[in-house]
Amino acid sequence: MASIESPESLSLANALPALGAAPAPLWRQLLRHRLFLTGATILLLMILLAIFADLIELRSPEKMQVRLRFKSPDWPYPLGTDNYGRDIYSRLVHGARLSLSIGFAVALVTGIIGTAIGVTAGYFRRLDSPLMRLMDALMAFPAILLAIAIAAALGPSAMNAVIALSVVYTPRTARIVRSTVLVVRETDYVQAAKACGARDSWIIWRHVLPNSMAPLIVQLTFIFAYAILAESILSFLGVGPPPPTPTWGNMIAEGKDYLREASYICFFPGLAVALTCLGLNLLGDGLRDVLDPRLRVQIG
Repeated sequence: MASIESPESLSLANALPALGAAPAPLWRQLLRHRLFLTGATILLLMILLAIFADLIELRSPEKMQVRLRFKSPDWPYPLGTDNYGRDIYSRLVHGARLSLSIGFAVALVTGIIGTAIGVTAGYFRRLDSPLMRLMDALMAFPAILLAIAIAAALGPSAMNAVIALSVVYTPRTARIVRSTVLVVRETDYVQAAKACGARDSWIIWRHVLPNSMAPLIVQLTFIFAYAILAESILSFLGVGPPPPTPTWGNMIAEGKDYLREASYICFFPGLAVALTCLGLNLLGDGLRDVLDPRLRVQIG
């Protein structure tokens, strides 16, 4: 005689495989995350503008036509002209190239140096206190004021802006990496590797660094956004890349005296900065939600 199963046992049997199911691959989780997709789309658009600036420009970004100064947005000047008659659209797409390059360079330098300091401080206990006190001393100054002071001392240029912003944001990256390494250092697999006689350099490269990357990647997306915004502030104050180099900060600085006559000179580069920072922050939020194990249940 065939056995009859109760509805309760059938529902429980159907639920058991789901409880033991493996989580979706990382790329699939990212593609399902709306914040990540929105941020990635905005950032990809800005990157494409920067890469293909030479192809999509309407005219040279430094070409001056004084008789066409303050021309309102209209064809053949879709975003208008500035106080020197230069095409704002062409300067905007070329400004994306330098502004994004500076932001990426700051994130890259900060990631490398901050990771090295954070891993050293978190893994080697004797070096923890002196390195972190140095980082605390740098963090005691307001970030933008310290960046302005360093950039003013070095002189206005894109490279000096990268150096100034890297000095400012390295301590924040170092502290995040250190806090992760402090946890990873005490895990069973790291202790087992030490007990087997593995060298510290091998343990750091094989176990500590790979398991400290998730919070670092999220932090670097935010630093990318902070660097773009800070570069605009430095350029606005005259200690960033010098004019007539097209950057979003320079465009805002040059248009600030003409807000009554031609507010669009500041509006479009300001909108580009705001959209890029928004995209990077949404991208970082999406990565944090996916990479943080405590949040995976909410988005799985």
